[in-house]
Amino acid sequence: MVIEETNESCGSRASDTSSSSSPPAQSRQQRQKLEVYNEVLRRLKQSNNEEANQPCFDDELWTHFNRLPTRYALDVNVERAEDVLMHKRLLHLAHDPDNRPAIEVRLVQVPPTHDRNAADSVVPASPREVAAQGSPRQSIHPPPAFGSSPNLEALAIEANKSEDMDGDNSVHANAQYSRPMHEITFSSDDKPKLLSQLTSLLADIGLNIQEAHAFSTVDGFSLDVFVVDGWPYEETGQLRVALEKEVFKMEKQGWSSHRSSSPTSEPEEIPMKCDPEHVEIPNDGTDVWEINPRHLKFGNKVASGSYGDLYKGTYCSQEVAIKVLKPERINSDLQKEFAQEVYIMRKVRHKNVVQFIGACTKPPSLCIVTEFMSGGSVYDYLHKQKGVFKLPSLIKVAIDVSKGMNYLHQNNIIHRDLKAANLLMDENEVVKVADFGVARVKAQSGVMTAETGTYRWMAPEVIEHKPYDHKADVFSFGIVLWELLTGKLPYEYLTPLQAAVGVVQKGLRPTIPKNAHPKLAELLEKCWQQDPALRPDFSEIIEVLQQIAKEVGEEGEQERRKEKSSGGFLSVLRRGHHH
Repeated sequence: MVIEETNESCGSRASDTSSSSSPPAQSRQQRQKLEVYNEVLRRLKQSNNEEANQPCFDDELWTHFNRLPTRYALDVNVERAEDVLMHKRLLHLAHDPDNRPAIEVRLVQVPPTHDRNAADSVVPASPREVAAQGSPRQSIHPPPAFGSSPNLEALAIEANKSEDMDGDNSVHANAQYSRPMHEITFSSDDKPKLLSQLTSLLADIGLNIQEAHAFSTVDGFSLDVFVVDGWPYEETGQLRVALEKEVFKMEKQGWSSHRSSSPTSEPEEIPMKCDPEHVEIPNDGTDVWEINPRHLKFGNKVASGSYGDLYKGTYCSQEVAIKVLKPERINSDLQKEFAQEVYIMRKVRHKNVVQFIGACTKPPSLCIVTEFMSGGSVYDYLHKQKGVFKLPSLIKVAIDVSKGMNYLHQNNIIHRDLKAANLLMDENEVVKVADFGVARVKAQSGVMTAETGTYRWMAPEVIEHKPYDHKADVFSFGIVLWELLTGKLPYEYLTPLQAAVGVVQKGLRPTIPKNAHPKLAELLEKCWQQDPALRPDFSEIIEVLQQIAKEVGEEGEQERRKEKSSGGFLSVLRRGHHH
């Protein structure tokens, strides 16, 4: 499809798709984005939308699509072209701090899905498939702005059915229509913990998230869309007022200090003094860890994220990794989390935990220095290098991680962000647990930020802001173990927030491969039990893994003996034949 002609004075937008503002649509996804852009533009112009008839509108619309990830274009419902204008308007409003977060609330109709198989292997519907299905005729309300994957609609409806009356299936089938569903769209500056705060805010006013779509723009803003139920009235005015009240409360408390109103048993944070001159970290006098920045030599940048960069470097001729916080992003909350991470790291010493060397704690040069892990992360090995762990190596990796985590738990440290990206390998393929506190550095391989990416590994009780303990790490370990087995990203066809909805409401878990070792499959299922009390401790996990390692070793030895004996027999036969 060719992009429609625009006023030449607008510059880059025209039928030429190779301009700097619109790179050649070579990949399938780029072509699809272009297709969606054209379809949205066509519909808006056909409807004589006033904004769409303004000079340079084509350019502005294309800029909007390019600010957001390709997934936005692939998910958006093209039949609701005006929703794209609403998203564009909210993002524009969010530029003014006084408008943040910009909020839109509307009543929507979620049609029942015919595919009710709870699965994590169904490919999401494309915008064109969603458009082809059309709006539900029996409703005057529009569908949501995004065509969610069949899985998530199935999850939402099944979850609702289970809450409604038992008995007649036809009653259940219509249950979805009997309760109002609202779509709430937020736009703000993209900051740490924003998604967690928004989901907490919705829970605080009694709303249940049925679908969630989270997008970050290339220039640091967010567009987060939630389909919710739990608000008993069809009108939207009161709901908007309730949301604004909750936002006002959060602003008074400070966005990042907000906690859900439900009690939590999160590990207590150490009080830190965070004045502009120095980050004060409790020192028990047992070691000297303050590093003079002049003694650090920086090499290549290994990874980069919104809040910091990771470099390879040297310190007193020793190869090190240097995590540097970006000076322009440093505020009191970031300083506090930095201080917490240093405080934890300087207390731990174990062969399966990345070794802390020191830190620079005088702003603007805030950095943490650790041993350099030349093997990179397990995430990069699996997803970037497309590496595969054979069973004996996989079990060795799992034992290394379990020993590191067991040590942390024995020292009353809950990691809270255990995932493949935070497991690093040294030159001898020893795996060590890294990143204490909120992960601030995002690998360029495409690992999500700690805020969004973690949802794929996060225990249900943590997602729901309920009390949790060290067993939350065991759940995450179960997901990591599955990742080692399959080499896949957990719930790869769902967005992180969609995965979170499934995990909490439907007990969604990744599918264990049929050819997995039976004891390993059993361990996986125990680790990701919904009830934390039913999950094993890491000391038990180590025992199970060592037993499996022994069995696998014995089986391997038997195979080698068979090959050796059959090889010897064959050589005797060959010698006899030769003679």
